[in-house]
Order: sequence, then C-alpha cells, then structure tokens
Amino acid sequence: MIFFYGQAVIGQSYGLKGKVRDQKNEAIPFASVFLLRSSDSVMVKGTSADEFGSFELSNISKGLYLLQASYIGWTSKNMLLDISEDITIGAVIIAQESEALDEVVVTATRPKVERKVDRLVFNVENTVLSQSSSWDILKQTPGVIAMQDELQIRNQAATVYINDRKVQLSAEEVRNLLENYQGENIKSVEVISNPPAKYDAEGGAVLNIITSKNISLGYKGNLNTSYTQGIFSKYIFGTSHFYKTKKLNLNLSYSFAPRKDFSNLQGETNFINDTGVFSRWATDFDTTEKFRSHVAGFVADYQFNDRNELNFTANAQLSPYRKYDNRQTTVMRNRLNAIDSTFTTASPEDEEKNNLSGDITYKHRFKENGSLSVNAHYTAFDLSRTQNVNSEYFNADGSFIRDFSFVTDADQDIEIATAQADYAGTLGTTTIDAGLKSSFIRSKSTLDYFSASNGLVLDPALSDSFLYDENVYAAYTSLSHDWEKWSIKAGLRAEHTQSTGTSAALSTSNRLEYFELFPSFYLLHNRNENHSFSFDYSRKLRRPRYQDLNPFRTFINENSFIEGNPNLLPNFSHNFNLNYTLNQEFFFDFYYRDNGNFISTLSFQDNENQILRDISQNVLESTSYGFDFNYGKSITDNWYLYSYISIFHEDETFLALESGTIPVKNEIDGFYADITNYLTLSKDGTFQGELGITYLSGFLTGSYLMGETTNLTFGVRKSFWNRRALVSLAVNDALGKANARVVSKYLNQDNGYLLVPETQYVRLGFTYNFGNFRLEDNDREIDKNERDRLSSE
Repeated sequence: MIFFYGQAVIGQSYGLKGKVRDQKNEAIPFASVFLLRSSDSVMVKGTSADEFGSFELSNISKGLYLLQASYIGWTSKNMLLDISEDITIGAVIIAQESEALDEVVVTATRPKVERKVDRLVFNVENTVLSQSSSWDILKQTPGVIAMQDELQIRNQAATVYINDRKVQLSAEEVRNLLENYQGENIKSVEVISNPPAKYDAEGGAVLNIITSKNISLGYKGNLNTSYTQGIFSKYIFGTSHFYKTKKLNLNLSYSFAPRKDFSNLQGETNFINDTGVFSRWATDFDTTEKFRSHVAGFVADYQFNDRNELNFTANAQLSPYRKYDNRQTTVMRNRLNAIDSTFTTASPEDEEKNNLSGDITYKHRFKENGSLSVNAHYTAFDLSRTQNVNSEYFNADGSFIRDFSFVTDADQDIEIATAQADYAGTLGTTTIDAGLKSSFIRSKSTLDYFSASNGLVLDPALSDSFLYDENVYAAYTSLSHDWEKWSIKAGLRAEHTQSTGTSAALSTSNRLEYFELFPSFYLLHNRNENHSFSFDYSRKLRRPRYQDLNPFRTFINENSFIEGNPNLLPNFSHNFNLNYTLNQEFFFDFYYRDNGNFISTLSFQDNENQILRDISQNVLESTSYGFDFNYGKSITDNWYLYSYISIFHEDETFLALESGTIPVKNEIDGFYADITNYLTLSKDGTFQGELGITYLSGFLTGSYLMGETTNLTFGVRKSFWNRRALVSLAVNDALGKANARVVSKYLNQDNGYLLVPETQYVRLGFTYNFGNFRLEDNDREIDKNERDRLSSE
C-alpha cells in the first residue's frame, strides 16, 4: 500500500485554465497557448483557445514555467507560473495594433503534432511550412498520401474540410483551390481517420483545415495565376476579395481555368477459349481534352451580437465548354501473333456541366452554456454529354472491311435539399454534441442511343430513362470527457434511408428502406509526457454513387464500354485503429477495416463476343489492414524533414461475371514511402525550397493490380515586397515514373493497360496581395455529404 501511494505522489500532475484577451479585454478565439520550461524556454505543452478565448492544459508536472500566447504574429509577454496545484488564471493579454500588421516579423518554428482522442492535429501556424501552399501542407501532413489529384488516408479517399465545413468540389478542383490558398492562413490540419458521430455515417477519413481567425477590420484582396507546361500549356486566373467590419464579413472569389490536357493509354487484351489465347488485341488510345471552367463563391457573415450570427454561402462551378477528342487504334492478332485485322475509332464528345449551391446558417450561443446551429442547403446539378462514335475496320493488308457508327445523347439532373440542427454544450465537465438532419435527393438521368450507319435511328434496347429518389433522416449524439491521463469519447448516429430507382426501359423499380445504427468510440491514455496510446472504432456506410446506379452504357467504341448497375446496395464497414505516440514526434498507427460488400468498379472481358466492359458491383467481402509510421523533425533551423511509411494489405473477393460467376479474390501486400525536405534558403524566410520523393510498390484497384510508381518532385518559392507577392516554381514527376501499368489476370481473364496523363510538368505561379492582406479568409462550406455522390467526370 505504501509503495502504490508513493508512486501516485511522484506521478502527480496538475491542470491550468485561463483565457486569452486583447488590450481591450476582448476574447481572442483560437489563439495558440504555450507552456515553456522557465530554465531554457523549451516548450512543454501547447494548446489552442476555443471560440470564446478559453484554454485548458492538463497533465503538468510540478515546477516553474513560462506561459505564452500568440496569434498571427502577436505574442504576449511571458507569465511566470509556479505550478504545484491546479491553477485558474485571469487572462493572458496579447496587445495588438491592427494597422501595423504588415510590419510583423514572424519567427518560424517546427510543426507540432498532437494526438487527441478522436484525431491527429498537425499545427503549422508560424512554422517553416507557413509559406507553402495549402496543398503542399496537406501533402506532408502525417498519414496523408497524395495520389495525383486525390488525397488518401489509409488507402481511402479523404474529404477536405475548412473550419469543419466540407469543400464541395471535385478532387481536381480541390487541388486547384488549395494550390492557390496561402499556407500562412492555416493554423492546423486535423487528420480524422475515423470521423465521430457528428459526421454523416457515409464517408471515410476527413482532413479538416483550421484557419486563423480574423483579428483586424478592413479590406484585403489578391490576384493569382499559374502557368503549367506539360505536353500542352494550362492556365489558371483567380481573384479573392475580403471585407470585414465589426459585425459583417464579406468574401467574393472567382477563378477561370482554360486548359488543354492530353493522355495516352496503351492497353492489351488476350481473349481466351478452351484452347488458350485465340486473339490478342493491342490498343493505343489518345485523349485530348479542352475545357474552360468558372468557379465563383460568395460568403456573407453577419453577427447581430455576441450570441447570434447568420451566414449565407453560395457557390457556382460552371463548365459550359468541355470537348474530348478521342482517337483509338487497335491491332488484332491471332493465336500465332500474326495480324488478322485492325480498326480505328474516333469518338469526339461535347459536355456541359453546372453545379450551383446555396446555404444559410443561423447560430445562437446560449447565455449559460452551449450553442445551437440551424442550416438549410440546396444544390442543383446538371450534366449533358453528346458523343459521336465512328469505327472503321481493315484487313491485314489495309483494305477496308466495314464501318460502324452510333451517337449517344445523355443528360443528368440532380437536386439535393437538406436541413439540419446541431447542439454543442457541456454537462459539468462532460462535452455533449447532438443533432438532427434530413436530406432529400431527386435524380433524373436519360440516355438516347442512335444507330448512325444508315441515318440516325433510335435503339430502344440501348436507351433508357432512370429516376432515383432518396430520403435520409438522421439523428446523433456524442459525449466526451477528460480525466487526468485519460480521454474518452463515445457517440451514436442513427439513419433511416428510403430510396427508389426506376428504369423505364427495364420496366423495373428497386425500392430500399433500412434503419441503421452507427456507433463510434475513442479512448486516449497519456501515460506520461513521452508515451500515449489510443484506440478508436466506428461503423460507417457507403451508398452507391448516383452515376453508378444509371443502367446506361458509356461507350469508348462498340467493343468497350462502362455500364451502370441499378441493383447496387449500400455497404457497411467496421473500422479499428490502434495508435502509439512517442515523444510527440514518432507516430505508430495500426489499422484494420472490414469493408463488407464494398462497391467496386470491376472490369470483365467477354471472350465469346470479344467485349471489354467496366461495371460497378458489390463485392462479396473486402478487408484492409496495415501499419503507418510518421516522423517529422527540424534537422536544422532551415531544414525540416518529413517522412511517412505505410505497409498495408488490401483484398476484395468478387463474382467473376465472365468466368462462370465464381468467387475470385484479388489482393496485394504493398509498401509506400514519402520523404520530403523543406528548406529555408534565406535568413528572412522569404526564399524556400522543397525536394521530395514518393514510392508505391503497388496497389489494388477493383479487379486490377497496379504496379510500382516513383515520383520525384522539387520546387522553390520566393516572397517579395514585404510578402505581398509570391513567385513559385514546381517540377513534378521529374523521373517520368509516376504512372504504373495495371493488370487483371485470373481464370479466363487477361488484360491490362498503362495510362499516362500529363504528370510530368513544370508549373510557375504568381500571387499578389493587396489591402490589409494579413486578414484571414473566412471561406465556409457546409457539410453536405450527399453532394459527394455527384459525378465528377
């Protein structure tokens, strides 16, 4: 008994509470708070104030410390504290002079990673990474893999949020946005591999960008542009404008991107019968895409008083001009590898796509405790596409055999309306979140197929009209509590779904109705300052994408097409994570996912009719597990090294539709490594460089296995005119090895391809800030999970 009592005394720790205020005694929300050792000013602990300027530090050992608070370059005077018991201080004062912001000199430090009960927080404000773009910061955030335009966490596509509001853009548009969003605006990035009950049951990992809040009144704006030279040149022109008074925030942004892209696909298909390979097809497919896109956004915030505020957000993403010039040459050889015949296909496409959305949110903070937010959202999406396909067949000697032509005309209109209410508060020392949400989706898709060999003749068998309606009603609650060395959070989300899909051509109507519960649980134990352990679990849902439900065929030519599947079912997954953190520098993560009847896009070759088709299908089972290691450290004051290593296993068991409909298991054991160096090349930090390399041994993509890839990147950026102007130069895929061949080979299936888009490029960017340019952007996007299922094609 004496032994255990002695251990408790030696290991006793204390807590510290307080507020961060300015010289007018007004709260400074989301300020950074640091506890330093008084002997050498080494940081011991750090945290962020909440939206009311309050902060709390726990697990502090007895001793003398310095307390410091900072916010966008402003720092408080050091406060000396002798901690031998729990302490509540009055306030830490940060004196600010808003009109002198342009003259602030910020001392860069190394990024800091914190393990919280339900997420990993990567603090980058005022660090060596602050002059990077937001995209660069996300790429080197612990646990994140950049796969061309897509960000992944544990081999799942990650959804990007800004200040807990989802960025409702395609992967390509998100990248363009973040490459032009200045890193100095970012306070931290939250990596949420298992999102809690507050988030929709549908969806995987989340990357939440937390920005520094506005502290100054006035106007700021910027102009930005970038020039990218790959095979063809591409341009982006953008501008953003911000205006803030004591009660009103306004933000208007616009970007225009005229570009021309090229990609080449080299494919091969070996058709098999009882005697073996009887026909070998080699395909060379070129696509030249020309398009012009407009993205505009408007945000208005009005704060009636300290307890009531109103937000309105509108976004428009318009692509009125998008043309695809598709040209294919296929050489067909017999079993002796002699040329039988060839055919060429020209299949130009014209496409128009528009995406308009609006949100209105009212938030009320109760006088005693908690807040209530009410939101309404509406999205209108429309897509139209016309394709003309003409194939010509030739003998081995080049003599003409026949031609085949057809035209398709497709339209899709989607409307999404949602309403939600969220409450956040406390009950004693326990934090409570609860909310309700309803969403209503209406989708209408039509495709008309015309044979064009002898004039335009409608083919009813290949034409259809598909109507899809979906209603989802959800409710959630979660509780979280912190003890001396423990943190726990548990939540439960309930969702009731009703959906109906009706095909006019098939004269069928698929109706689904289901009620499901989605629990989540998080546990964190800080053994001491050097060691922490955490565990989390959640059950998740993935509904079919609207485009995948359409029972249409999108043709490359008459022998190759993509086919929808109206019989797709939602799939449910179980997600487990076990994490260990050493010295807040080394992060070890073990994860396991039972993906259930995962919805996968599979490719099948019909050997009898010599057809290759892609179709979405619920697999029989799928699992993922692996080990991730993250380490980031400032080697010197001017050199920050980031490393990420992942060892993983992926598998899917699906029905081989063209191989007797028997189960086939596709699996891979893979390795991924990312080593990136961030260099400060000038004393004042205005000249920076980056050199990085990533390696992926292989990956599983539906019925295909992908080969290895290596991507070497480097770049520099230079700030001018008191950081008002920024010039950047970046080189991607310097070795030309960023693209891999994929192969599907099992039973009577044997096909593969190498797709090479313009991953090799040089990009030159320029940004100019004017006005009070250190104001923080207040972009907001309402979390609307349903919009993710819009086609991003």
